[in-house]
Amino acid sequence: MVRIVHIITRLDVGGSTENTVISATRMPGAEFTGSIVSGATADPPPGLSETLSRAGVAWIQVPHLRRLVSPVADCRALWQLRRVLRRVPPDIVHTHSSKAGFLGRVAARAAGVPHILHTPHGHIFEGYFSPVTTRVFLALERVAARFTDRIITLSDAEARDHLRHGIGRPEQFVTIPSGVDLDGVQAAMPVRLVSGGPVIGVIARLTPIKGLNYLIDAVPQILQRCPEARFLLVGDGETRAALEAQAGALRLGDRITFAGFREDVPSIMAGMDIVALPSLNEGMGRVLVMAMALGKPIVATRVGGVAELLGDGEAGLLVPARDSAALAEAIGTLLQDPARAAALGEAGRRRAPRYSAQAMLDALAKVYREVTADGRSR
Repeated sequence: MVRIVHIITRLDVGGSTENTVISATRMPGAEFTGSIVSGATADPPPGLSETLSRAGVAWIQVPHLRRLVSPVADCRALWQLRRVLRRVPPDIVHTHSSKAGFLGRVAARAAGVPHILHTPHGHIFEGYFSPVTTRVFLALERVAARFTDRIITLSDAEARDHLRHGIGRPEQFVTIPSGVDLDGVQAAMPVRLVSGGPVIGVIARLTPIKGLNYLIDAVPQILQRCPEARFLLVGDGETRAALEAQAGALRLGDRITFAGFREDVPSIMAGMDIVALPSLNEGMGRVLVMAMALGKPIVATRVGGVAELLGDGEAGLLVPARDSAALAEAIGTLLQDPARAAALGEAGRRRAPRYSAQAMLDALAKVYREVTADGRSR
C-alpha cells in the first residue's frame, strides 16, 4: 500500500481543491491510501468533510499555513508540516498550489520522505504579484524543483512556462489535465436564471485574475449587435462590489445579473447560451471542460493552458487578455452566427472526455507507480 499525503494551502472552493479531493479520495483503494493536509479553510466546498470521511481520507489542518506571505507564520507552518510528516511517514508527498508547494516540499525533504511530487495548478508568474515578489517566488520554485521527483502541470504550455523561467528539468515534467466528473455535468437539467434573450455566462471566483471587468466593459459593444443579450456572473469574491459598481456606472444593471455562489453549477451552465472566461491567467480552466461537455460555445482568453484545452480554437474562440474590444467582437460573432456557435459547441463535446476525472486518475496512478517503482530519491 502506497501512502500519499497531499498538501495544499487551503481547501476553499475552486479548481485546485476539486482536483486535490478527487486525487485523494478516488485512487484505487487496494493500492493507494491518501490523506490531506491544508491550511485554515474558510470557504470549503459543500459536503467536503463528508466526502473525505466516506473515502476514509484524513484531513489535517495546519493553522499557520496561509496564502499570504508571513515569515513568522511560514516558519511555524514549516515546522508543523514537518512534524505531521514525521508522525505518519508517507511514501509520497504530493503538494498543490504555490505556498503549500514550497513549504510542503521543504518539509517533506526535511522529514526524509522518499518521493516528492508537485502540482502548481497553473502558476503565479504573471498577473498576481509585483515584479519583485514574482522574482522571489521564481527563485524559490527553482530551489524546490531540485528535490522534486515530478512536476505535474495541467498543460504542456504550463510546463514550457516553468522551463522558460529556469524551473526544473524537462524530464521532471508530466502533463495531467485537471479531471472533471463529466457524467454529473452531462446529466444536469438546465436552470435558466435569466430570461429575455441569449445568455452569456461566466462561472468564476470574482477576483482580479479572472478579468471580469474587461467583460463588463465589453457589454455595451455586444448590446449594439444583439440588444436582447443578457449576462450572468455566477460566483462570489473580493471584486464583487467593484464589478457591481462598474455595471451600475455603465447603466447595465438590468442586463447583468450577479448570481453569487451556487451549488448547482452544471444546471446553471446548461441554461447558458455562450460561456465566457476572460481570465488574465489560468492553469487550464476546469469550468471550460464543463462547458465543452455540455456542448456550449466558448469565448476565452489565450492564457495559460486555455488554448491547449480548446484545441487552439477548435472548441472555442480565443482572444487576447485585457482586450474588451476583442471579447465584444468574439461574443457578438457567435450571437450573430448560430451555426458557428453550434459547431464550436459540438467540437467541445467531442474533446471533453480526454479531461474526465477517470482520465486524470489513471494518469496520476501511473506516475505514482513509476516514482515508487524507481526506488530512487532525489
